[in-house]
Amino acid sequence: MIKSIIKIFKDENFLRFIHVVENLLSKVLSLALIFVIFISLSELVLILSKDLFTKEPIGFFGPTIIEIFGLFLNILIALELLENITAYLKKHIVQVELVVVTALIAVARKIIIFNPVKYQKSDLFALAAASLALSISYWLIRKVNHK
Repeated sequence: MIKSIIKIFKDENFLRFIHVVENLLSKVLSLALIFVIFISLSELVLILSKDLFTKEPIGFFGPTIIEIFGLFLNILIALELLENITAYLKKHIVQVELVVVTALIAVARKIIIFNPVKYQKSDLFALAAASLALSISYWLIRKVNHK
């Protein structure tokens, strides 16, 4: 009994167990993310159809355009996250380039939906700095990967 317990905790057996758990969790995360993407897509379709058919035809996008762009970008970010998880399942490595691109999209989303009434100018400067840092990181990663 004790020998079997010791055998389970040997390095290669334990690492194999960790690998199985990582794969299982990645698959569960993928399924959950697919569910979230479909819910977000249905919400976007509902909002678009409601705004198209219940608002006046001139300028109906005025107050809701930012919300619609935010929903589009939420779905895009979720798809990028799904791609990150899928790439991890295929290669068992975290692809830093994909992570940086996803973060860049998330920061761009925040900039696009930025409400100057609700937030301070310093918040916009912080988003700009984050965008610049992520852009430089992406450029460096691409440069290194290209070689």
